[in-house]
Amino acid sequence: MIGHKIKVARAAAGLSLRGLAEVMGGVVSAQAIGKYERNEDMPGSRALMALADSLGVTEDYLLSEDEIALEGVDFRKKAGSSAREEATLEARTIHMLERYLTIEDLLHLRSVDWEQPRSAPHHVGDLRDAEDAARSVRDDWGLGNDPIPQLAELLEERGVKVMSLDLDDIDGLAAKVRRRGRDAARVIVIKRSSWSERKRFNLAHELGHMVLSVAAGVNEEKAAHRFAGAFLVPADVLRAEVGASRSSLSLGELVALKERFGVSLQALTYRCKDLGIINQAAFAKLFRVFAERGWRAYPFEEPGRMKPELEEPRRFERLCYRALAEGVIGEARAAELLGISSRELDARLDQVAA
Repeated sequence: MIGHKIKVARAAAGLSLRGLAEVMGGVVSAQAIGKYERNEDMPGSRALMALADSLGVTEDYLLSEDEIALEGVDFRKKAGSSAREEATLEARTIHMLERYLTIEDLLHLRSVDWEQPRSAPHHVGDLRDAEDAARSVRDDWGLGNDPIPQLAELLEERGVKVMSLDLDDIDGLAAKVRRRGRDAARVIVIKRSSWSERKRFNLAHELGHMVLSVAAGVNEEKAAHRFAGAFLVPADVLRAEVGASRSSLSLGELVALKERFGVSLQALTYRCKDLGIINQAAFAKLFRVFAERGWRAYPFEEPGRMKPELEEPRRFERLCYRALAEGVIGEARAAELLGISSRELDARLDQVAA
């Protein structure tokens, strides 16, 4: 229904009813827009054009019948995030997903379904079970023990829609996506500006939530953390690198491991403690050093930081370029789907051509 489309697009734009009415130049009142959103009235052609223009969408988008909804939304957020920020992010996610599914439909591509590992869901009665689950998922997906160079791309290949957005107090979300007449999909949103090692851990953490079945009394977040560490840094490989038991670890070693596995120094230190490679005293000593050097606080400026663009999902962007190259859409439509100006699109295309 058009009311749902208008409401989602307005929330994604961060506009109130009154704010949207002002952006529309007074074509209709805030009260009228409220009626449209409640499906108590339909906008006329002039109002429809103004709504589409002000919200950065097409009239066809507002009139389309396709609707999607998020279920089981799990936010990764700071304590200070507000309910309004969460609602806005949900709306932005739905808005982006609709664009993603649109480009797949235009290219006549079957939307890649979530490829749940054969051995999932994994029962977790103890945190150590999450370790076994990570090993099983790697086996199911034929990953062996090698480092994973592009985790976002891997998850997209397995049917998870991964999207990167500009966020403030929220690091991202994960949810199921309900689509009319289709199987449920999966989506993970990550914070575009985060360093890539943080993005990678968040992605692996959310994968943990998807494949684990955590028993009552077990901390679900800790289980997902343990899964993420084990998925990104397999136990056998880490022990082969540093040994089965150490009284201490040097920062140089940790930085070298970070470069190999693409995880933070802090995550590596936790991993060594979880596997019994170092004891609690050695762990605490390292974390004191991290704190003294300011690496535990934003912006987490550890040595060897991985630039944000190194772990960015690119499938949606590639599909837009493909549709443009094949003449399925024009430049104006491609720019709209990508959420950029025509000038920015031209600059990107020049860069690709070069």
